[in-house]
Amino acid sequence: MTSVAHGAGAMTTRSSRQRLHRPAGLPWILPALVVSVGLLYYCIFYTGYISTLDWDGTSPLQQPVGAANYVKMLSDPVFWGSLTHTVIFFVVSFVVQVVLGIVFATLLHSKLYLKTFYKVLIFIPVVLATATVAPVFRQIYAPDGTLNGVLGAVGLRGLEQTWLANGTSALLIVITVQIWQSTGVVFVLYYAAMGQIEPDVLEAARLDGAGNLRIIRSIVWPGVRGTTIAIAILTAIGSLKTFDIPFLITSGGPSYQTEFLGTQIYRVSISFAQVGYGASLSIVLLVLALAAAVIINVSGRRGGRMDV
Repeated sequence: MTSVAHGAGAMTTRSSRQRLHRPAGLPWILPALVVSVGLLYYCIFYTGYISTLDWDGTSPLQQPVGAANYVKMLSDPVFWGSLTHTVIFFVVSFVVQVVLGIVFATLLHSKLYLKTFYKVLIFIPVVLATATVAPVFRQIYAPDGTLNGVLGAVGLRGLEQTWLANGTSALLIVITVQIWQSTGVVFVLYYAAMGQIEPDVLEAARLDGAGNLRIIRSIVWPGVRGTTIAIAILTAIGSLKTFDIPFLITSGGPSYQTEFLGTQIYRVSISFAQVGYGASLSIVLLVLALAAAVIINVSGRRGGRMDV
């Protein structure tokens, strides 16, 4: 009886230790873990495998070509153009959205009437589907569209042009639409971040004679550094993945002047039936997105330590 009781006590102790070492949240995250590992990473590795093939996506014949698709990418001027447009898209949209987001958040943290109305007005473009607003912008910038009509009505016919047929203006239009549609999210993030700054600190700065610009530069801007880093990462990844705005407004034209990695992947894979090459572009996009996130995060942390 004593040995049985001792054995039962040992089993109870062992079970208690197992319960202590077992992650308490494992049953809750297990479904998501299975889905992410079993689906997401499977798709990534499968895409990497397809990138080594010369395949049209439907034929049973799949010809292995090794790294030929990646070598082809290095000599593809459309790819380098898409990458250049992506960098321009990121830099311009990030800078403008950060400036507008901070300005709007600062104004709405001050004494202003109809704050709720302005918040809704700024955020409305975020919830509008691109497929809904794209035809509106195409009509605005059409040769016989709203913009040229307004210019003609005020006697500025010399400024009329085919906006979407010019590479530079078409790229700027795409960037403008992105800024218009995404500034609301940046504003909300900055508005929430500014709400975490102690009012006593701001009041003390005002009592010491600091003006609005000095307060923004010395208190508000350092206080929202983490938010700015997050916005930079989101904007960089979003720029690499952008597809709907250029595809629906310019279709990548004219002459690939508004082609991005997302639209090029679609065009190569679907229109040209070069699924292997499209998969290699997708892998490069993933690598660039991860690299951009790491570089921005590390640079932001180093900048924060240097300021300290």
